Amino acid sequence: MLRNFEMDLPKGENVAVLGKSGSGKSVLIKCIIGLYSPDNGLIRLLGEDINEFNHEHWDQIRRRVGFLFQSNALYDSMTVRENLEFPLRRHEREMLREGESEGLIRETLANVGLEHTIDMMPVELSGGMRKRIALARTLILKPEIILYDEPTTGLDPITAREISNLIVEVQNKYNTSSIIISHDMNCINITSNHIIMLIDGRCYAMGTNEELRRSEDSRIKEFFE
Repeated sequence: MLRNFEMDLPKGENVAVLGKSGSGKSVLIKCIIGLYSPDNGLIRLLGEDINEFNHEHWDQIRRRVGFLFQSNALYDSMTVRENLEFPLRRHEREMLREGESEGLIRETLANVGLEHTIDMMPVELSGGMRKRIALARTLILKPEIILYDEPTTGLDPITAREISNLIVEVQNKYNTSSIIISHDMNCINITSNHIIMLIDGRCYAMGTNEELRRSEDSRIKEFFE
């Protein structure tokens, strides 16, 4: 449960939301994408009040907001190409004229360093590669905002660092604004411009990495030790 929570996402910046399990991180994501409705308060997404969205408008908004699932959510029965075609078929039918979708898919895969996997199945890919493909599927609609849900969970330290660096590359190349839900301090150190610390559903502290590291508050310090 979130209580008295307030945050802004500046254009072109990555804001990390840090907290222990059960602190409200997943609730925050679900509220932003409309899976949960807040009991009170206001959520403005791309300048609009989400309480006023109907189904059709949510569909339009979700073209502009990408979501990288913790589980990657790739379709195991589809090739990499087909996984990336899926959002195009749903949202961008005009891009499916002959040759256009293929070029966009290859370009997006190249941006995550995996163009050679285009005809592979998800089962043939490593965990880090699946994460990159999931990110490519998110990027293919060129979203303005990306929501990352625990992007490095389950990855070895080297691969987790590669994914964290890729998040920064995406920010710089696509000029995205991102919310990164994580408890991985290495990921947060690499990716975040600002950090919001959630404790017991409340925005307990916010600031830059350096500002929070200097805090003498014991509840903050335990995350940085």
